[in-house]
Amino acid sequence: MFNRLRRKLTSEAWHSHTFQRRYKVTGKVCLALQVDMTFSLFSLLALVLVLPSSFGHRQGTIGPVGDLVISNGKVSPDGFKRYAVLANSQIDNTLIRGNKGDKFRINVVNELDNNTYVESTSIHWHGLFQKGTAWADGPAFVNQCPIVTGDSFLYNFDSANQAGTFWYHSHLTTQYCDGLRGPFIIYDPHDPHAHLYDIDDDSTSILTLSDWYDKPAKLLGLPTGSNSTLINGLGRRNETPTHDLAVVKVKKGTRYRIRMINLGCEASFRFSIYNHTMTIIEVDGINHIPYTVDEIEIFSGQRYSFVLNANQKIGNYWIRADPSVGTQGFENGINSAILRYNGADNVEPDPVLIPSVVRMDESLLVPLENPGAPGLPEIGGVDVALNLAFDFSGPQDSGNFTINNYSFIPPTTPVLLQILSGAQKPDNLLPKGSIYSLPLNSTVEISMPGGIRNEAHPFHLHGHTFDVVRTAGSLVYNYENPVRRDVVSTGNTNDNVTIRFTTDNPGPWFLHCHIDWHLEAGFAIVFAEATKKWNDTIHPTHQWDQLCPKYNDTL
Repeated sequence: MFNRLRRKLTSEAWHSHTFQRRYKVTGKVCLALQVDMTFSLFSLLALVLVLPSSFGHRQGTIGPVGDLVISNGKVSPDGFKRYAVLANSQIDNTLIRGNKGDKFRINVVNELDNNTYVESTSIHWHGLFQKGTAWADGPAFVNQCPIVTGDSFLYNFDSANQAGTFWYHSHLTTQYCDGLRGPFIIYDPHDPHAHLYDIDDDSTSILTLSDWYDKPAKLLGLPTGSNSTLINGLGRRNETPTHDLAVVKVKKGTRYRIRMINLGCEASFRFSIYNHTMTIIEVDGINHIPYTVDEIEIFSGQRYSFVLNANQKIGNYWIRADPSVGTQGFENGINSAILRYNGADNVEPDPVLIPSVVRMDESLLVPLENPGAPGLPEIGGVDVALNLAFDFSGPQDSGNFTINNYSFIPPTTPVLLQILSGAQKPDNLLPKGSIYSLPLNSTVEISMPGGIRNEAHPFHLHGHTFDVVRTAGSLVYNYENPVRRDVVSTGNTNDNVTIRFTTDNPGPWFLHCHIDWHLEAGFAIVFAEATKKWNDTIHPTHQWDQLCPKYNDTL
């Protein structure tokens, strides 16, 4: 019931206005816990008493306060053993959780010690706005310098009014493809969709999808497909047809909120559950009007919550996640997991084909609250309109992407530090050609072409959600009630996906392809939003100030 806090958090924030107490609860002692006096009452109780309601059934769960220990270790999620980069001794599954309004204090401890892999690290909290805490967003060389091995860094940020399904991952080179990723859930005690489901818990309701590779990420170049698909951290390959699959257990007559996250580095997945429909209620942390489908295509970085009604005959049913690249299909249980009703035999379902009757149409997703895109209801009806030109050059396995003729090359000094230190003026930020200055409180429209390298590219904007006024596969512009999210597929040739947002969050915010190999190949730009406000609104900790000197000492 009670987890000991094994490592003392070391940020300056923990040494000011703190107190130390000794608590004894049912014979177990929480020793010398240091509690920030600015914590909300909930956060304080969660830390001191380690209440079961704050820590779910998943192994290694932390939050809203705790240590995330990054280390190397051997894993065999698909039957093939290899070293990986672990978060609290796991890939994909270590959960960070809290409640709406919580202040998060996540101490990242770098214990990486295998030089076949990247040994520094940084962590991005995908989907969280980081208003006033751009220094904690995580992208290396944009918002911070990496955390060197043997060091730790306290990410200290407020969830404000956000709730929903998020995730965390390394944001240094392609490190997260080696396993450094996991779910990040913020529960809303007043969820407007709560009447639609009965269960939303850590052990049943979180479903992660990912692609998995045999080789370390930094050795792969630009791969075109993984060796296996993992669902909740388990999977099979053709060479391991009897390896364990993930099992999702349900009780007949119960409605479950399933929080599905694509943690993958490359593949999108066509997801379905045999003989069951899915009612989508959340998209990338934003509540949407319920929309029932049989199949969902989910791209890297995206999240969907859907209601699963366990209303079928007691038995076992295939869960399928067919990847866009790599080995496709379901022979021998690859790309699969099992939905098992209580009372069903502990066996695999019979092989079946899953006909897709109603595939999700992204253009039919409508926000539940405050729908409508900012600006005027016409093309270019905004303060700032940008048409991005994408290109790719060089060999297919090792070339570079460009946006408006520039490939993103990480600067030696993080973009945020360039302004805070006075090293660069706002109109001269580095890397040249990849920084776009945006004024405060302006409406912005971004148009992005599809089909570069004959692929659909999922683009993610940090620090914001956006309204997708033109979705992939559509010729129609919807300004009235477009889907709202933070990752969108640019689609195929002849698509022109268009998004809108408002600049209400000063800071440097990445816009990049979430196929991590493509980001490493330069497929990104940075929006320098309201640079004149950075020194007034963004106040990094002393520990953040030390990241760059420590990292530079390792070069």
